Parts: sequence; structure tokens; C-alpha cells
Amino acid sequence: MPAKAKTLLIWIVVIFLIFAIVNDPDRAGNIVTSIWDFITNTISSFGQFFSTISS
Repeated sequence: MPAKAKTLLIWIVVIFLIFAIVNDPDRAGNIVTSIWDFITNTISSFGQFFSTISS
């Protein structure tokens, strides 16, 4: 992907995220919380998996 196209795409995503946060901050907060919960649950599951393998 050309550098200018990549930079433009990043700016479009950033502007959209700012618009979404300003337009509906409660929903944006819920999305961030859901993503964080998914990440922490995934890491926890990997930890449990590897602890059962090493036992």
C-alpha cells in the first residue's frame, strides 16, 4: 500500500473514532469496555491453557 494512502486511511479512522466518541460517548465507552474484557479473558484463557499443559 502506498505511504500516502496508508496515512490517509489512518487519518480517516482517527477522525471516525473521534466523531463516534463525541457523538455517543456512552456507547463508545461500552465498546472499549467490551474490547478490554475480551482481551483480558483471552489472556486469562491462554494462561489457564498453558498452566494445564505444564502440569
